[in-house]
Amino acid sequence: MTVNTVDSTPKRNPLNDPKVRAIIAQIITVVILVGFLAFIFRNTTANLQKIGITPGFEFMDQIAGFMPTSPNFNLTGFDVNVSTHGDVFLLGLVNTLLISAIGIVLATIVGLIFGVLRLSSNSLVRLVAAVYIEGTRNVPLLLQILVWYFGVILLLPNVRNAFPIFDIIFISDRYIAIPSPVFAEGAWIAGIALIAAIVGIFAMSRWAHKRQDQTGEQFPVFWASVGLLIGLPFLGLAVAGFPLSWDVPALKGFNYVGGGQITSQLLGLLMALTFYTGAFIAENVRAGIQAVSHGQTEAAHALGVRPGTTMRLVIIPQALRVIVPPVTSQYLNLTKNSSLGIAIGYPDIANVFMGISLNQTGNAVEIIVVTMAVYLTISIAISVFMNWYNKRVALVER
Repeated sequence: MTVNTVDSTPKRNPLNDPKVRAIIAQIITVVILVGFLAFIFRNTTANLQKIGITPGFEFMDQIAGFMPTSPNFNLTGFDVNVSTHGDVFLLGLVNTLLISAIGIVLATIVGLIFGVLRLSSNSLVRLVAAVYIEGTRNVPLLLQILVWYFGVILLLPNVRNAFPIFDIIFISDRYIAIPSPVFAEGAWIAGIALIAAIVGIFAMSRWAHKRQDQTGEQFPVFWASVGLLIGLPFLGLAVAGFPLSWDVPALKGFNYVGGGQITSQLLGLLMALTFYTGAFIAENVRAGIQAVSHGQTEAAHALGVRPGTTMRLVIIPQALRVIVPPVTSQYLNLTKNSSLGIAIGYPDIANVFMGISLNQTGNAVEIIVVTMAVYLTISIAISVFMNWYNKRVALVER
């Protein structure tokens, strides 16, 4: 005999589930956003057609007809006779990435140094670091760019009276002329050796950290890395018969010919971005160090560890979990602030593409959208990398 049982448990309404409601809310938000963007795009296209402007990117294939950079700072081989507005975009993008990458590295070094000096036991050193940090942070970046360019760099000697360094580097108010390498056949061996050295440095660093965790013994990673970075490429050059020579700049007329040139616009913008952003990073470093319990320092000193080693191996690794998130914001700010180079004529994407190309073609919407997309992409890439690094340095409970 079978007995039919009826399930009297009430059915649960899916809308009562917070996860379901969150998903529905996200879907509605995305639909509204896409609809709004589609409305803006359709409305903008119709308005442009009414005034005789056909939207599109055909202008990228038109010959630009102007030289967006100096002949000796032409990293993309721009040719005024055949290069298009697409080439203008590429040149501006390369210059933006160049100033951003170098600025991030230098600002990090400056910030780390002055952040540590801010906590020095020497009152004079501490005062100098405080004056730099507070003075720099409270002066607008645009003003600092103008001061560095007009008040420092343009006061250097003119080209014909350039200040020589070992007769191979010449500093003037227009540029710094430096030797440039000239590679012959077989130089690719040194390139492969350089890549192998970089890979070896990463592998050695991971091995040294594991070895220190297991045995407590330190390995001179820094000096070993320097040795690899110099030794392997040198060995590659030796194997290839040293297929390398240097093109040293020489004064001919009113200019230096040969070698490479670091323009005054690049130098002025780089100095301003480095010291301005470095001041903010220094405060982040100071806060991160102070967030580490002073007992860590006392314990290291009780074990006989030197102050410099304590800072490098005990304090800084723990402080990174506090330092990295705000430093990420400073990296993003530096990248976006590089667009202020337009004030002194630095040929970045905001200057030559969103400035000159926009005025020549009249395709304002397309150019502005592309420029915004470039800065957005760079910012997202920096954020993704720094978030990954932040997870790497986060403390893991054992």
